[in-house]
Amino acid sequence: MTGLGTVVNAAAIIAGGVAGALLRSGLPERFRDTIMQALGLSIVMIGLSGALQGIYVITASGKLSREYIMLMIFSLVGGAIIGELLNIEDKLEKLGIWIQKKYLKNSGNFAEGFVTASLVFCVGAMAIVGSLEDGLAGDTGTLFAKAVLDGVISVIFAATLGIGVAFSAIPVFLYQGLITLTAGFIKPWLTESVISQTSLVGSILIIAIGINVLELKRIKVGNLLPAVFIPFVYYLITKIV
Repeated sequence: MTGLGTVVNAAAIIAGGVAGALLRSGLPERFRDTIMQALGLSIVMIGLSGALQGIYVITASGKLSREYIMLMIFSLVGGAIIGELLNIEDKLEKLGIWIQKKYLKNSGNFAEGFVTASLVFCVGAMAIVGSLEDGLAGDTGTLFAKAVLDGVISVIFAATLGIGVAFSAIPVFLYQGLITLTAGFIKPWLTESVISQTSLVGSILIIAIGINVLELKRIKVGNLLPAVFIPFVYYLITKIV
């Protein structure tokens, strides 16, 4: 069944988010603070490892070489400009606040949990690659693996940020579902190089999310989201030109 991987992924996030929110009520604040710090450090390391893997390659002579540096800078700056024009982060936060006011009263930092979890679950390469595999060949293996990871992460997130994490299943479902449905059309342009570049930019955004969780500096990651798609657009332009 096409799309099953995304359905399972969204369900895992909901289940993990609900479980984490239930745990949250019995978790002392000092535990939540320390867990959030540990989670922030973990997110930074996940993003850092992905970014380093995307930037550095071993040449035939055995030396370490860098690649995609200029495209990475162009993607982040271009993505920031587009994101600020669209004001994506503000719209995500307003959506979270609207859901909270309409369905959940007095649920604390609902919007923060919703936005943070949505970004974490959407920017990784597994979301793109897994959705493509599901749409093209009905292969749900990658998305099932992502579902397990997202489910565990959502428990930890929700234990500190609340039930808003469970609602991040909505943008994940829409985002991955759209890729799955359009997989046949976009697959010819998603070469291994493009996916690698996209993963690199996504990994840097994951680092930014970790910095936000650690409260070192508030980075508007939502407004940087268009950066993930710029390598794909750049590839299309080079083919046309």
